[in-house]
Amino acid sequence: MIVGVVGAGAWGTALAVTAARGGADVVLWSYDGGAKEFDGIAMPACVRLTRDMADLRGADVWLVVTPAAYFRETVRAARDYYNGVPVIICTKGAEYSTGCFMSEILRTELPACNDFGVLSGPQFAAEVAAGVPTGSTLAGTPLARRVGAAALNKLYISESDDVIGAEMCGVGKNAVALICGYTSIKSGENERAMIFTRAWGEVVKIGMALGAKEGTFLDLCGIGDLFLSATSATSRNFAAGMAIAEGRPIQGTVEGIFALSGILSRAESLGIGTPVLSEMRRTLKL
Repeated sequence: MIVGVVGAGAWGTALAVTAARGGADVVLWSYDGGAKEFDGIAMPACVRLTRDMADLRGADVWLVVTPAAYFRETVRAARDYYNGVPVIICTKGAEYSTGCFMSEILRTELPACNDFGVLSGPQFAAEVAAGVPTGSTLAGTPLARRVGAAALNKLYISESDDVIGAEMCGVGKNAVALICGYTSIKSGENERAMIFTRAWGEVVKIGMALGAKEGTFLDLCGIGDLFLSATSATSRNFAAGMAIAEGRPIQGTVEGIFALSGILSRAESLGIGTPVLSEMRRTLKL
């Protein structure tokens, strides 16, 4: 199997290494020709790094792993090289300007794609690259789930057909993790637990209104990812919330900032009240 990975940041590189360990040949596309380096982990010889999107043409599956802010332009740029294979969206987030989820963008920018899925779960890139056990929800069409699971056979995969639920979990946990990082500094533990619970409840309410299944929020992409991201300073979103609370600059790409705005935009369009999420956005001055 040939796996095309679109995006060579930490998560894209970790997935490329994982696919290679599982026996795949990997084409890893990077916009600048570089890839994330992990301490003590060598890039497998069967991973080919490229800046040329044309090299993705021969892949049996695409894993799209770009930040949400660049997802649309990257998929649009790759459209001329798409050969009809399943696409697995590995980006968690919502587009800041529109509130669109990544699957909605994919349908618009890559209309020829009939089989796609969403990979989402408790995944710190460095641990995945090191081979530390983890699992993910893979939601999508039957073909996308089958091919995606084969490409990432070193991960534990929980399959689902609830794409919108898996995406809502990924977007929501980013926003809640940002809030939890902030409240870990600014709030007592009791208040922090209350805000955490009520904020996640609002995320679930919005997801259900969009057609998500309640059980998805209890799967690896839901409570599993939420636990990881909203309780650890290793999480970029949690760390960013701490930085905001302490008046420090935010480091790197923080999907939670975009996610919070996207969720609130979606809630407003559905007529759903979000008192906790809305108040936290005002508090964080986002």
